[in-house]
Amino acid sequence: MKKLFFTLLFLGLCISMNAQDQPKIGDILEINEPYGQQYQYVKLPKLNILKKRGVVNNYKSVYGNKVVVEDIKTKKNGTTYVTLKKEDGSKFFGFLSTVKASYENSIDSGELSISK
Repeated sequence: MKKLFFTLLFLGLCISMNAQDQPKIGDILEINEPYGQQYQYVKLPKLNILKKRGVVNNYKSVYGNKVVVEDIKTKKNGTTYVTLKKEDGSKFFGFLSTVKASYENSIDSGELSISK
């Protein structure tokens, strides 16, 4: 009886943990500083493009920005991509209204974090 109880408890915990990994439209995330010079999983324009447009030559303006999940796409291989929009409605670097990101990879790498 104890084995059955612990098995059911374990399965319940696994299901609840899996449910938290799935993004929902309207979830609020925060953009963090990348570990390298560029973001790998959040698709922001390259620095040379930003410099040519005369906007900025670094990503510091997006550090700490709160973003809202606007759209979710799941590919056949199971990778989930999200479209992100700034919570305050302004544009990224003054010209991008949305950016895309690989949800699982960006959360695991620390580029995005779930805001509370």
